[in-house]
Amino acid sequence: MNATVGDRLLVHGNTVGERDRSGVITEVQGVDGGPPYIVRFDDGHTGLVFPGPDAVIVPQ
Repeated sequence: MNATVGDRLLVHGNTVGERDRSGVITEVQGVDGGPPYIVRFDDGHTGLVFPGPDAVIVPQ
């Protein structure tokens, strides 16, 4: 998984009733665009994310 600043991260809910979460990648801390990422989620929360298999990078 590789990303650049400005790409969107979409994390699919993995249980019934759990919503998908999405946000903008504001910082890439890994080597060559790899994780971890600092993500500003659409709900205003900002956090360090190590995306799992339920996450997708949407290039911008």
